[in-house]
Amino acid sequence: MSQVTKRALEQSLKNLLLKKPLNKITITDITEDCGINRMTFYYHFQDIYDLVEWVCYEDAKKALENKKTHDTWQQGLTQLLYAVRENKPFIINVYNCVDKGQVEKYLKPLTDDLLLGVVKEESANVNVREEDKKFIAQVYSYCFVGIMLDWIKNDMKEKPEDLVERLALVLDGDIGSALARFNLSK
Repeated sequence: MSQVTKRALEQSLKNLLLKKPLNKITITDITEDCGINRMTFYYHFQDIYDLVEWVCYEDAKKALENKKTHDTWQQGLTQLLYAVRENKPFIINVYNCVDKGQVEKYLKPLTDDLLLGVVKEESANVNVREEDKKFIAQVYSYCFVGIMLDWIKNDMKEKPEDLVERLALVLDGDIGSALARFNLSK
């Protein structure tokens, strides 16, 4: 029942975002649209921004599902960009109404997780400390998030496949090279 209520709150928020900016939406607006009381909202979320974060995370998690390997990260990132584009009114509204650091906060854990899966797979035969693997994943994650934020800011005009293909050209072999430089066995 909890997931059903959360999904209903998500849909109400998305419906309302088609009509007005995020910073003009109240919890009362959401609960009235959803047909629940305020206490039910607060049972699931601390505030509207907590709901926004949950929605972003859930949508992205679904897009990245089973796409966290060296062979599938491009497909995962492409699916993530398409998920962002499918929710364009929601994403643009959030992007324009919250601090850019908050948007980065929503995106960063997802890209960290995607890239850490790739780094761990690539490091299977390399003796590298876990903290160094996380660091390498974070470096690439900042790159991905920055490119995604620019893409959103520019109204998501570029095709996701083209953007990911260009990223892949830049990254080709770089994760393996970075791991080799952190290799403790040298």
